[in-house]
Amino acid sequence: MEFNIKLKRTMIIGGGSAARILIKEIFNAKHSPYIGDKYAAAYVPVCIIDSDKEKFGTYIHGVEIIGGNDLIVKKAKELNIDVIIIAIPSLSEKARKELIDICNETKLPLKIVPFVGSLILKNEKSILNQVRGINVEELLGRDPITFDNKDIKNFIQGKRCMVTGGGGSIGSELARQIAQYEPEEIVIVDVYENSAYEIQQELRMTYGDDGLNLITLIASVRDRDRMDKIIQVYNPQIIFHAAAHKHVPLMEVSPMEAIKNNVVGTLNVAQLAQKNNVEKFVMISTDKAVNPTNVMGASKRCCEMIVQYLAQQKKGVTEFVTTRFGNVLGSNGSVIPLFKKQIEKGGPVTVTDERVIRYFMTIPEAVSLVMEAAAIAKGGEIFVLDMGEPVKIVTLAENLIRMCGKEPYVDIDIKFTGLRDGEKLYEELLMDEEGIEKTDNELIYIGHQIKIDQNTFMDRLNVLIEASLKNDCETAVQALHDMVPTFKDPKEVNENAIKEREEKEKENAENKDFQTV
Repeated sequence: MEFNIKLKRTMIIGGGSAARILIKEIFNAKHSPYIGDKYAAAYVPVCIIDSDKEKFGTYIHGVEIIGGNDLIVKKAKELNIDVIIIAIPSLSEKARKELIDICNETKLPLKIVPFVGSLILKNEKSILNQVRGINVEELLGRDPITFDNKDIKNFIQGKRCMVTGGGGSIGSELARQIAQYEPEEIVIVDVYENSAYEIQQELRMTYGDDGLNLITLIASVRDRDRMDKIIQVYNPQIIFHAAAHKHVPLMEVSPMEAIKNNVVGTLNVAQLAQKNNVEKFVMISTDKAVNPTNVMGASKRCCEMIVQYLAQQKKGVTEFVTTRFGNVLGSNGSVIPLFKKQIEKGGPVTVTDERVIRYFMTIPEAVSLVMEAAAIAKGGEIFVLDMGEPVKIVTLAENLIRMCGKEPYVDIDIKFTGLRDGEKLYEELLMDEEGIEKTDNELIYIGHQIKIDQNTFMDRLNVLIEASLKNDCETAVQALHDMVPTFKDPKEVNENAIKEREEKEKENAENKDFQTV
């Protein structure tokens, strides 16, 4: 097969040993690795950027180090650069994100040399062969979250574990991670047979028939009798409750389903865990439960309250714990898979509002938080993860388009469709009254428990459940408002949030001007 060689004028960021090896390999190679199946692209190093001023004006294999990061955008234009390669494997995630943001201002394709650890693990002699595109996770701007695997292993090893919603994005990753710690048994429960089948087959392929005691059951958490029999038969010591409806717009249209599946389902499984002396019940919650503006978020806040109510009753042996985190990159129905499909089709990429901001984490991080929280929980806590700075969805879309080698608004358009019913501009991780306290892991905090009024809580909950089972939408939604006082109209919340941000930005600007004077 013949290839047309396309020379790519390349800016290399980093003047260390990785850049030295990379440039040498480029010059020694006839051409760089194939891109696609029609042509090969040869990197031609034109200049090097490095933050060390003492290196300015020096050369690596004949390529000059011309200056620091402040010159990236300017020199990329002046020197007609086609592609940028970041060759600093030791960069922290935060520093990497800041550098990526600067590079994205050039609107050029961006490549990267992996972490030092990745280079070592792959045992590759060639750095050039490992130059790759930017991963979505690298846009988060924080270091990957690590957890104490020893605590988790001590917690899981030899235990019987059940995962409701075990076929979903979070539930299936829970099953994967639990399997690594030698449990006595994993029971996957899901109402959707296709997703349950997929994780069942994946785990069987990974561990074989004898390497993992795996039970996969099709059942709904709404069916109390069925769940009771499952718990009695398999006698789990730990239940991870991940079964839930999560799509905000769909639940605005079908609020009864959110209440039946999320609220009734959680009450069923949690009470049955208490009845059958399950050691720990771990509920998966969301930042949308904080000051909710939609039925889905309010239903999840109600679930949190159910778990705290049962914990405060102190009946039986079960320890109840909730984990709360933001959006999960790459989960079913999340923005990243949607954006990728839209880009593949040539666009447009749809974003609801250019001001929308969200917290993000990866699926493995989210599940590791759940596992760590379960391991250290004493009962009744809501564990909250420090997820770093929130990300603008439009910026995420723009960067993803560039990662695919396209230019936003030129090759792929971005269309703003307007906020959906019940949608917030800005998500929160803590309610004002909760406050936080630290744990041994500096990235995990505990929200203070809010006292649940045991005299009125179950009465209001029964009204909510009865209305939902009768499909009395008006009564049920009003009952949800009564249950969750922080459930507010999205328009009011968004207007207040915009006003608060504008006042804060004005204050910051005034402080900056004062410091300048």
